[in-house]
Amino acid sequence: MRFCPLQHANGHRLVDRGGDPKSGVYPKDMARASHCRGLSWLALVALVAACASKEDAEHSEETTASDATQGTSDANTGDASSSGGTDATDGTDPDSTSGTDTTGNGDGGTNSGTDTTGATSDTSASNAGGSGGSAGSGGAPPSDGTTGSGATGGEATLGQLTLYYLDVTEDQVMALDAEGGPPEVLVEGEGEGPDGIAVDAEAGYLYWTNMGNPAEDDGFILRSDLDGSNVTTIVEPGDTFTPKQIKLDSEAGKLYWGDREGMAVMRSNLDGSELEVLVTIAEGAAAREDRTNHAVGVAVDSAGGYFYWIQKGPPNGGEGSIRRAHIAMPSGENDRTRTDIEVLYAGLPEPIDLDVDVEAGTMYWTDRGDATINRAPIEVPENETPASRDDRDILVDGVDTAIGIWLDLPAGHVYYTGTDVVGRVDLDGRNNTVLVRNAGVLTGITGAR
Repeated sequence: MRFCPLQHANGHRLVDRGGDPKSGVYPKDMARASHCRGLSWLALVALVAACASKEDAEHSEETTASDATQGTSDANTGDASSSGGTDATDGTDPDSTSGTDTTGNGDGGTNSGTDTTGATSDTSASNAGGSGGSAGSGGAPPSDGTTGSGATGGEATLGQLTLYYLDVTEDQVMALDAEGGPPEVLVEGEGEGPDGIAVDAEAGYLYWTNMGNPAEDDGFILRSDLDGSNVTTIVEPGDTFTPKQIKLDSEAGKLYWGDREGMAVMRSNLDGSELEVLVTIAEGAAAREDRTNHAVGVAVDSAGGYFYWIQKGPPNGGEGSIRRAHIAMPSGENDRTRTDIEVLYAGLPEPIDLDVDVEAGTMYWTDRGDATINRAPIEVPENETPASRDDRDILVDGVDTAIGIWLDLPAGHVYYTGTDVVGRVDLDGRNNTVLVRNAGVLTGITGAR
């Protein structure tokens, strides 16, 4: 509430003592105001009326501005439903080298068809913040149960956003207008076990990893034009074991990815040349059976000089971790001996894919173990350790086989995938919205304008 700027002779503003709520002038203050130097009752009444008129005008302007900028919302509610089935995070072979899915309970490809009847609010998702602090200003606020609209005035100026994601059920690369419309199949039947995807909109390319058969050490990476044409192999089968999430560093002209059974973090030039191993976590068949050695999600902070990765651990085993190291190899060291590796978070259920908001100092990830979308500060809190910290915020829960994640920082959104769902939530956990349902078994996601 605003108050009329009428002041007593001593200079104090009038305060709320019961009276006219619009003008902020009240009976006791009217009497006191009569002591104003040289101010007649007629002048006083005129001034009060002017203040009330000004307040009404300002209120009207504020209401008009608010109405003009408020987006519409879809009142429908929905459910990020799942058909169970194939463990999408690791394609046809989720967690073993035998090629058998030991965690799924059905055929993930038996959906009745993609449901694109409209974005719906996932009211079953929890937006409660985790215990302790959070990235930025605290835990994510509770959901109001509403669905975000399409592009608001500010977001519309960013341009049309196209999402690209992978369907491991049919070995498909999909495209989706983030503000509506049915998904489009760009590539089908090329590759085997697609998992991570990156886009270079300026150069006009899509890149995606293919795990192949994890028992055969035959993973590879494909590239196509943005429309799905001209598919070509840039990293040959066997040059990487089971490549997972992939990230593009366009400034440096590099691709980064996690290699699960290869137990490594790798990178190459955009054409697949100059293949490098940045970190070797472990080596040998025995070490490969220890899933704490499995590198999956990756992120890159080129300006800050860091790359990040996830070592996922066993299914919902509470042994997952998020780590980072310098892009520049320490002098005299190599991928097996480097000493600059930092553990940022340990003891997570089963983290999978990763993205970072460097400016905000926040990391975001999916966790297949407890079916959640999460965030936390990048840095370990003071007086805590990576294992003792408990400051993650759960932005969305109930995302069956949560896999892909991508941050649209200009618009303030997190996009994610799981079994049967493409979803969007604000960076702070508000407005969880299901964009596509009954979509198959989905893995990586990215986007571009």
